[in-house]
Amino acid sequence: MGDKVVELDRSQVKKAVQALQAFLKTKPSKKKLFTDDFHKISVLFTLWKIPGEAQTIRIPLPHSTRTDSESICLFTRDEPKMTTDQTVRFYKKLLEERGVKNVSEIIPYKILKTEYKPFEAKLRLLGNFNMFFADSRIRRRLPSHLGKHFYEKKREPLGVNLLSKHLARDIQKMFMGTTVKVNNNGPCSMARVGHSAMTPDELTENIEAAVQTMAEKIRMKGPVLKIIHLKSEKSVALPIYNSNLSQLSKLDTTEAESAAEENLEDTKQTPVKEAKKRKVKEDDEEIPQLVPIEAENKKPKRKQKKIRPADKKHASKQLKMKTGRTMKPKRKPKMK
Repeated sequence: MGDKVVELDRSQVKKAVQALQAFLKTKPSKKKLFTDDFHKISVLFTLWKIPGEAQTIRIPLPHSTRTDSESICLFTRDEPKMTTDQTVRFYKKLLEERGVKNVSEIIPYKILKTEYKPFEAKLRLLGNFNMFFADSRIRRRLPSHLGKHFYEKKREPLGVNLLSKHLARDIQKMFMGTTVKVNNNGPCSMARVGHSAMTPDELTENIEAAVQTMAEKIRMKGPVLKIIHLKSEKSVALPIYNSNLSQLSKLDTTEAESAAEENLEDTKQTPVKEAKKRKVKEDDEEIPQLVPIEAENKKPKRKQKKIRPADKKHASKQLKMKTGRTMKPKRKPKMK
């Protein structure tokens, strides 16, 4: 567990946050004239090595990474013996009873399949909402109906258990928290930790929580995090953590230990494998080889001679003998 703990310098992180906020104030967003649009602030993790498997990590944060003006869309299943309007009213009433107030629109599964089938409708749906939730009972059926743009922009719906008694708490946790997608294609991954309107102390606490959760939940042995940067969408990445070179020796030892464990497992399994191979060989020896039986009475087929086409004279003679007519030669076309 000691290798998993990352010791951040709080003062250094706070300085980086203040420097990034000062830079973002000089570059206002164009959309700010129409909506309360703030700059997103994220943490970029660089790992020591490429993970062996992909993983999605949910990170609870002490302060919400989103503003109150952001809209949420909820995809629900189609209730039996109900129309789409009745299904929408049913889930609106359910959310009110459970104390959920930040869901702005409810879309049943049937409406998603029919009304949002065109490509332009899917893009419009993606642009109208900032966050998407989905009933966990239909979440696996959504990718084919949403399209690849939801997943390329990392805006895929988060699964929610709508039958939970603590539905408001669960949705609030996901609304306040963030997710990290660790893929096995490279060593870098990014997590959103806040926006430019938050205070430096709130952002610092969110960064610390995200780093510690990332280090604890990622499925890798030995030291994990190599470098951590703080950045926005249009800024330079500011380093807030650099691991020591002494962790390289720990990384080598963990790799050697894992290789030794694999070799030990292989040596344990070799007698069993050899016994299985012997058994297979014995079984193969017991089974006789099948030889095709040749038919004794069958005579070899005679080769048919190819009949050559007869000459024109011979053909004309045969025709005269049979019918009394001769073959007329073809006339050449006259040249004009």
